Amino acid sequence: MTNAPDDTVLYEVRDSVATITLNRPDRLNALIPGMGQVYADLLRRADDDPDVQAIVVTGAGRGFCSGADLGVLAEGPEALNGYLDGQGVDTLPTLALRIGTPVATAINGPCAGIGFVLAMSADARFAHPSASLGTSFSRLGLIAEYGVTWLLTRLVGLGVATDLLVTGRTVNAQEALALGLVNGVDDDVVGRALAWARDVADNCAPSAVAVIKRQLLAVDDQDLRAAVDLSLAEMRAAFAREDLAEAVSAKLAKRPAAFGPRTT
Repeated sequence: MTNAPDDTVLYEVRDSVATITLNRPDRLNALIPGMGQVYADLLRRADDDPDVQAIVVTGAGRGFCSGADLGVLAEGPEALNGYLDGQGVDTLPTLALRIGTPVATAINGPCAGIGFVLAMSADARFAHPSASLGTSFSRLGLIAEYGVTWLLTRLVGLGVATDLLVTGRTVNAQEALALGLVNGVDDDVVGRALAWARDVADNCAPSAVAVIKRQLLAVDDQDLRAAVDLSLAEMRAAFAREDLAEAVSAKLAKRPAAFGPRTT
């Protein structure tokens, strides 16, 4: 696999929130081979850090991520296979759904292709009013990549997912909001995403959030009985942790709760 320079993705932690920034602003943060692996490594780094309670992903400059770099696309199959080498469900953009730490994306500009998949893989998604979002795959002669059929169908339903994937059309921020692709539109989109992340970091138990993310990911493989049985087992585990007692004590004392680190 081609090694992307480390500075193509930046990492910073402040106030219990890790910010991951795609950093090729002159190319609208288009991904080159190996850059996805750097991104995945930073997601894991944040998830392994007990001081990090939430993650925000955004792009440097005026774009979020315009997809795969056109220069690489023009080089043909051998170069393009660099995007696939070593990839799987634990490294692709959907890794954000599999880690215990909640992830928000701040879509600050053009967002297409693999960038679209990366943005949609977050637990919460926010867009700048000028942002544009599109799958683009069909318009490049490509199939729906990186598991986006599964992701979009469960996010916005089969009808909307079919439209967006078959046409490859671009939508603006307001249509993205109406379709359910994003949770909000804001001029200060990074600030909005950070506010969401800090609210979770300051007020939610890390262990509970990690279990909830795992429950959500399991839904498609469960019937009602399995979902209830799993929740009952997880409830017993939650009752045994100190988080509930701390939350009750904090409410009675009218103070913020001081939850312990994630234990799941």
